[in-house]
Parts: sequence; C-alpha cells; structure tokens
Amino acid sequence: MSAATSDRLMWIDSHAHLEMKEFDPDRDVVIERARAAGVSQIVTVGTNLSLSRKAVALTRKYETVYATVGIHPHDAVRAGLSVFDELKSLAGEGKVVAYGEIGLDFFHHHSPRQAQIDAFGAQLELASELGLPIVIHDRDAHQETLSMVGASGLRRGVFHCFSGDWAMAKQCLDLGFYLSVPGVVTFEKSKMLQDVVRQAPLDRLILETDCPYLTPSPYRGKRNEPSYLVHTALKVAQIRNLPPEDLARATTQNTRNLFGLPEPEAAVEP
Repeated sequence: MSAATSDRLMWIDSHAHLEMKEFDPDRDVVIERARAAGVSQIVTVGTNLSLSRKAVALTRKYETVYATVGIHPHDAVRAGLSVFDELKSLAGEGKVVAYGEIGLDFFHHHSPRQAQIDAFGAQLELASELGLPIVIHDRDAHQETLSMVGASGLRRGVFHCFSGDWAMAKQCLDLGFYLSVPGVVTFEKSKMLQDVVRQAPLDRLILETDCPYLTPSPYRGKRNEPSYLVHTALKVAQIRNLPPEDLARATTQNTRNLFGLPEPEAAVEP
C-alpha cells in the first residue's frame, strides 16, 4: 500500500513539536496537510516553560491539536519551583493530555546530570499529583530512567522515540508503558528498533513524528511534519506483516487510551 492509498486511514501523531519556531511560517498549512493525509489528531509536546505555554495556546486555535507540558532534560538547569508552579497551572487546561517531555539525556550535556535527575524526580512527583500520564525522553540513560520511573509508582505513559533494545522494551512494557515509534524505523540501519517493533504487543505501540526532527524516508534531510507519519506507519505495518488498516485502528485506539483523546473525526477520502 502506498502513502497515497493510506490517506483513507486514520492516524494520530502522538508526539510533535508544532510549537517550535520551525513551524511559525506555515503552521496552518502543515496542520491542513496532516488532516489531508489522514492524521486526525496531533499531540504537540512542550519542552520548557515558554514552549509549553505556546503548545497550550495552539490547542485553543486548532481543534485537532492537544498538548503536553513539561521541562525537557536539556532545560533542566533552568527548572525551579516557580516554573513547576506555572506548569501545574498550565496542566489544568482542558486539552493538556499528559505531562512531559521529561526524562534524562546523558548523550547531550545541555544540563548537568544531577540537574536532570533532580528535575526529572520533581516532575515525576508533579505528574503523579496531577494524575497525568507521562511522556519520557531517555537517551543514553536507560537504566537510570527505568529506575526512577519504577520507583515513582507511575504506570501510565510512553517512552517517546524508543531507542532501546528488546530487553529494555520488555522492562518498559512490564512497567505498563507504551512504546512510541518514530521515523527512525524507516532507516535501513535501524535494525534494533525494527526488532522491537516486530516483537512488541500491538496494543502497546503508538506512532510519532517528533517533528521537526527525525524525518522518515523518503523525506530524510527535510523538516519533518505530521503528514509524514504515514511513511512511518507503513514501515511498521510492513515489519509486522500487518494490513495498514489494522495498524491504523490499533495505534489510534492505543493513543486515545493513553491520552484520553476523544473519538477522532473520520479521515477525509482522497
């Protein structure tokens, strides 16, 4: 099945960054292209206080857009009580569906490790208080992230842009979490992620773009956007030897279950 044929199907982009400046020139057009491609809902993910504010503002403007709020590990060094207080207030907005993107990133060093650990711990507590699922960023910090999540008692959320092996995937699944599959799965060398996609229970997989990053083939090298989710979806369907309509039905339901999204509108016929 081609990407054009898949336009009849319904998808949800579970992790985008429409609030980022890369979309300022053409955000309306990008969201319309997503709708035309069958991407019926988009979760745009806050990564610091200002971008969380912007993400929430977008939910007021666009019917199909929902938001999360949180402090990414890159910005952990700038987190503090006043920031968390405002995030708590933002989280009360009606279309905020999760807390995140939070976690640990020991690949980059935009914030010291201890600042990341402190901010992650504080936000796990805040998410628990708010009763929201969490969106986890984990890069080169698998065991530390799993340990903190396990100790938190939180059992509802997603490991965004999953990058571990099958052994780690099983630990995430045992904790009750979903695994989110980005466009990286379309890359020829992404054998480990493809193996996870092949083995994971279908009812624990969701799809994302992480746009404007991680653009799938055949658009690799260009700015990513929600309409490109279709290419990731078709690759996942191929890996699992699954009809795309079955994958669309399952991942849409999984994302709705995780975030409490309302029934999406029917996809438009091409």
